[in-house]
Amino acid sequence: MFKAFQLVILFVSCLAFLSGPLAAAGDEFYSGKTLRFVVGFSPGGGYDVYTRTIARHIAKHLPGNPTTVVENMPGAGSLIATNYLYHRAKPDGLTIGNFIGPLVLQQVLGNKAATFDGRKFGWIGVPASDHAVCIFNNASRITNMKQWLSTDKPPKIGGIAPGSNTSDVPRILNEALAVPTQLVEGHKGTAEIALAMEGKEIDGSCWSWLGIKATMRNQLESGNVSVVVQVALASHQELQNIPLAIEFAKTELAKELIRVGSLMYSAALRPYAAPPGTPSDRLMVLRKAFLDTMKDPDFLADAKKAQLEIDPIDGAETAKIFSDLYKMNPAILARLRDLLLPKGAK
Repeated sequence: MFKAFQLVILFVSCLAFLSGPLAAAGDEFYSGKTLRFVVGFSPGGGYDVYTRTIARHIAKHLPGNPTTVVENMPGAGSLIATNYLYHRAKPDGLTIGNFIGPLVLQQVLGNKAATFDGRKFGWIGVPASDHAVCIFNNASRITNMKQWLSTDKPPKIGGIAPGSNTSDVPRILNEALAVPTQLVEGHKGTAEIALAMEGKEIDGSCWSWLGIKATMRNQLESGNVSVVVQVALASHQELQNIPLAIEFAKTELAKELIRVGSLMYSAALRPYAAPPGTPSDRLMVLRKAFLDTMKDPDFLADAKKAQLEIDPIDGAETAKIFSDLYKMNPAILARLRDLLLPKGAK
């Protein structure tokens, strides 16, 4: 009986020892600290709105209740922020990056400017899968897909940089469907693209329906902007009358390109990650806090007010999505390399 009691005490002591580092990573480490979010795009866009909404609520789900701050680091379609997170940010659990996920595809394709390995980030999660669509302003006189396909003047399509949905989706559609396109890249974020559309400097753009709702609400409600096509495998519940791009594909190659584009610019689009080498116990704390925030009633009310959809993907699944890119079929990889990799990027 005494030996059995000793075994119970030993077991409880072991549990306490094993749980100690995780508790220390939270209560002792985060108390009095500042958790910094680095957003790879300019203020006002979809990435910025999501991040600032998360930052307002995540602290109460972290032991020690740290303060939070959001820093915008725009440039090269969030590549500057991604490289910064990989090479320069301290891997101490106090920095979280938010950048466009398909940049990892750019690295897999061989873009020499993407100087990171997507398998080494500490993936924290994704707040919601995205749904790529293409939109046009009234000045373009394009209100449906038939008009886009038949126009004799290629519309100016606003883009950010290779690796972003704003640049890659138009390229995929141009290749797969031969839609007339004049891609105008170099915008710092979707907020800047929205202003350029409003000012009639460009005719349209292709990016996330979630982000469009967050940044172009007034133009959508007034009818000054039209959604003409969905680049997705299934219709969004709010866009049942808008056709899918794959419906216009006439060859198997075109269908496959659109399928890959539909997948790549959905779940993988807006991930959150910690720098490589972040201690595993702190990464676990951040992952749990992220998921707890996604279920927080106050956060959900805030997200609804900002018209942000919430359908989270956890850190482990996010890590798998990106690691699978490194196992892509070589034939598809070669075609995507020709289509999406910028000239001089190899």
